[in-house]
Amino acid sequence: MYHQLAVLGQSSPYHLAVKLWRIIIYVFFREVKARGTYNIPKDNTPVIFVAGPHHNQFLDGLLLSSEVLRASNRKLSFLVAEKSMKRIFVGDMAKAMEAIPVKRAADDAKPGTGTIYMKSDQPSTHIYGLETKFTTQLEPKMSISLSSSLGGAHAEVATIISDTELVLQKEFNKEQSRKVLLSVGDENVDHAINYKVLPYIDQQNMYDSVYKRLEDGGCIGIFPEGGSHDKTDLLPLKAGVTIMALGAMSNNPNLKVKIVPVGLSYFHAHKFRSRAVIEFGTPREVSRDLVNLFNEGGSSKRKACGELLDTIYNGLKSVTVQAPDYETLMVIQAGRRLYSAPGQHPTLGQVVELNRRFISGYLEYKDEPKIKQLRNKVLKYNRRLQDLGIRDHQVDSATKSFWKAAGLLFYRMELLFVWGTLALPGALLHLPVFFTAKYISKKKAKEALAASTVKIKARDVVGTWKVLVSLTLLPMIYLFYIISATIVTRKYGKLLGLSDEVINWTPLWTLCVLPFLGISALKFGEVGMDVYKSLPPLFLTLLPGNENELEKLKSKRIALSNELTDVIEEYGPKQIEHFEKKRVISSHESQQKEASTTGANQTTMQWLDEMLFGWSATKKADENSNPSSRDDESSTGEENYETVGEAGDFDAVASFVSLPEIITDHRSNIILA
Repeated sequence: MYHQLAVLGQSSPYHLAVKLWRIIIYVFFREVKARGTYNIPKDNTPVIFVAGPHHNQFLDGLLLSSEVLRASNRKLSFLVAEKSMKRIFVGDMAKAMEAIPVKRAADDAKPGTGTIYMKSDQPSTHIYGLETKFTTQLEPKMSISLSSSLGGAHAEVATIISDTELVLQKEFNKEQSRKVLLSVGDENVDHAINYKVLPYIDQQNMYDSVYKRLEDGGCIGIFPEGGSHDKTDLLPLKAGVTIMALGAMSNNPNLKVKIVPVGLSYFHAHKFRSRAVIEFGTPREVSRDLVNLFNEGGSSKRKACGELLDTIYNGLKSVTVQAPDYETLMVIQAGRRLYSAPGQHPTLGQVVELNRRFISGYLEYKDEPKIKQLRNKVLKYNRRLQDLGIRDHQVDSATKSFWKAAGLLFYRMELLFVWGTLALPGALLHLPVFFTAKYISKKKAKEALAASTVKIKARDVVGTWKVLVSLTLLPMIYLFYIISATIVTRKYGKLLGLSDEVINWTPLWTLCVLPFLGISALKFGEVGMDVYKSLPPLFLTLLPGNENELEKLKSKRIALSNELTDVIEEYGPKQIEHFEKKRVISSHESQQKEASTTGANQTTMQWLDEMLFGWSATKKADENSNPSSRDDESSTGEENYETVGEAGDFDAVASFVSLPEIITDHRSNIILA
């Protein structure tokens, strides 16, 4: 009886919605790995999952909901804009996933009458209008906002003096907007600035819904940065999450809320078939002392929220990779690749952990002369790779002998032809969806960039729009193919020698074949792209005069790798206590030894592929080797991760033949594959 109830519960709208999204996640992402799932509190513990950085808009919440359900069978409710809840499909899915609606002032913004400006001889909180109607359009607690070209500045209205004068609670939050408003003055009123009127929104209903969910032992998911972005660092966190936690415990003295920081790390988040790592950090208990401080109100309340926000920020720092700028991130990633010995590929979890530790160490010792010198060498090495048109992992394969390179090039071109042929039918059928999704996502990214003050290239919206456009177009294009196939078989079936049974069942056969062709294009095309990317260094090897240059590059890589290892051995123990025990990967010497002994479990074809042609099949990480976690993680949560690197041809084929189950719920007998 209990088993039947459990199965019935896992057929709820929430579970069905998550299973649908998992199919989409499986198609869009090449690999998704969860770390630290043992940190998710057990049933009936009220939990707030704070996730960041918010780099993939709509997909971030789906990934987090899916992994929480998979690991703990717990439902996760997100806050969703009330406007989105009213949309077709998106609203229905949000309701099925038990989202909590949030009313946003920006959704009800209206153009203000007239224009506004500031006077240099008056306080910066005083706003003056030209042909404005402040007394009829505005009330205290309402807000006025400026265009995105002025930083999207906004401010709350404190007092309305007349139709043409008002006082703000605080000055506009963007210096750029204040300068422009001041530049108008009394002499240039014709150039006064347009503005929008934002209503005052009482969010008490939303907070009450959150409090109720937590009191019932539920889970809330939130991105404390606010909107999504594509910066390399976290945005300043908003205080709403602290009000949720402290307010819930204030309402119920017996409630103990836990906050779990969640780090979201993507490898090319905006691209189709990218990789993602979701890392759950150690739960933070909300102190009852902070709740008491919160209950005092005023400055004490602000202090309590500030202290809890600092705790949340520190928690997020422990599970995220944060770089101050893009160039630093590129240097760190290059250093992480150089730290791996030839033939070794760190696991996905190890890559994230190495990036995090490298950034932490670099920021601490970046002013050291030795570190500055190494940084410059790495940047020069990167530029040389770009000049030659190859990547770091291809340096070794680009230095083979002429005849070996020629044989390997011919062999891989044959493989490319085979995989391309197998992927071609499905690829051609789905090209309209691919090109349309790419075009619309780029267009939406431009619009988002123009309307944002924090985005760099607005890549955070690209993945979302690719998924949404594909979801819209696929049913329509499949219907078109089914109708077309039915018409053709009915009209020409007899001429083609088709039986009546085949002709009558054409719609069903077409419906079954189309998804199979799509998956075939996905998997075989993926292998083909891996082979295609391996060709440039072989072409370089065959070009006259390049052999010496490539050998120099290989020697430079070895020297850089050794120098980097020496720096890590010197500074690592200074930064990390018990450094040897907490190594993410083994030392350089042991890695090279492992590389030479790997292969005992290879198939005959893999062995021939590597020995005869030099194609290095992906080295799987030893099942017992796990990345060292940070101090706050226990050893009970160790997990195994597949390697990150170029997948070997036969490995990829094997993975296609034995496709992983698309969806498997933890503690569930319902499998959708």
